Amino acid sequence: MIQVIKQLHKQDYFKTKKMRYKYEDIEKFMEFKTWTDKQKIDKLLEIDCSLYAHLGTDSTRSEKDEVKRKSLEIYRTIKTLDKKLGDELLYSEDLKQ
Repeated sequence: MIQVIKQLHKQDYFKTKKMRYKYEDIEKFMEFKTWTDKQKIDKLLEIDCSLYAHLGTDSTRSEKDEVKRKSLEIYRTIKTLDKKLGDELLYSEDLKQ
């Protein structure tokens, strides 16, 4: 019985394990036909958060500028999926400048 439970636990683990995507993977998952626009937007925002989370107090100006550039590109990609949300994200970035 314990063997069966362990086997089921392993199977569930692999089913629920999420794939981690990076900025470089955006073009790949944007072409997924099985993902909804909401799933794509969620993943894009997750990548955006990850970019900013990896900045630190020791980050150089060029590293910060690179993250901001990538973030704006992510927001433009979101705009292709949801115009209103994309416009709001881009507008909020403009206010920061």
